Amino acid sequence: MLDAAAPDDVAIIQYLTHIRLGFGALDALAEDLDALGVARPLVVSDRGIEAAGLLAQLTAALPNPPGAVFLETPPNPSEAAARAAAELYRAQGCDGVVAFGGGSSIDLAKAVAVLAGQGGDLADYVLIRGGAGKISEAIAPLVAIPTTAGTGSEVGRAALITFEGGRKMALVSPHLIPKRAICDPGLLLGVPAGLTAATGMDALAHCVETYLSPKINPPADAIALDGAGRLARWLEAAVSDGSNRRARWETMTASLQGGLTFQKGLGAVHGLSHALGGYGEARLHHGLLNALLLPPVLRHNAVAAPEKEAALRHAMGLAP
Repeated sequence: MLDAAAPDDVAIIQYLTHIRLGFGALDALAEDLDALGVARPLVVSDRGIEAAGLLAQLTAALPNPPGAVFLETPPNPSEAAARAAAELYRAQGCDGVVAFGGGSSIDLAKAVAVLAGQGGDLADYVLIRGGAGKISEAIAPLVAIPTTAGTGSEVGRAALITFEGGRKMALVSPHLIPKRAICDPGLLLGVPAGLTAATGMDALAHCVETYLSPKINPPADAIALDGAGRLARWLEAAVSDGSNRRARWETMTASLQGGLTFQKGLGAVHGLSHALGGYGEARLHHGLLNALLLPPVLRHNAVAAPEKEAALRHAMGLAP
């Protein structure tokens, strides 16, 4: 059992990729870059991360100044932004990518890694156009460092990109799983309550939908149940008190678990939220959409999977 306070040690986890989890994990960034042979990384982040002072923490963890920094990540990562970042990568002689931010920055960095390492048109690599097999080990090495607890993209094999015309399409390949993931709950301590809630609901949707998926994957089911339970116990505390270290550790762990488990597959919540997220001018937050869609989808699924619903309720400490 964990002590009342969050664990102080940084855990090294080998599951899908190399993961560091714990307060102070960011301090090992230089070691991870060296292991990948990266000396001049392109940092992919956004202006909000810079304004919050987090970018300064990242550069302090680097042994040398980065090769370049790209801060124009849009809320929904776009083909145009990926092209611009890839051009910067090449112009500055970069040899790897560091994704630093939420799911948007990490997904954009994956697209940049493909273009930087393989070139061509990003649309050629889209899943529904048969592009999965075209993504190879030639992509640029990628380190992903999440600053929110929600998407799990730091261990995910997909990137959602908005193409010209507003259509969201996915790049999917095992090669898109970052070579290193650094999950430092200390980076969450300044995240506002609203964003904490929205990203936390994204993580919860990952765990719930994965568990309810009819595909057979017992290890993924176990991870999903544990992640859902952590969020049920700790998300409210993280929203209420952003300085609660234990709550931040638990929610980042659950977000990581969501990313580890949704390799099994998701469901109607994400099928709808991905489409709605690219619709019109509103550009609603993905986590908020998941939160709105989760109750009706759960009601619909309850008839088809009553035993799973009961196990989920038990894991989350809810009434039968």
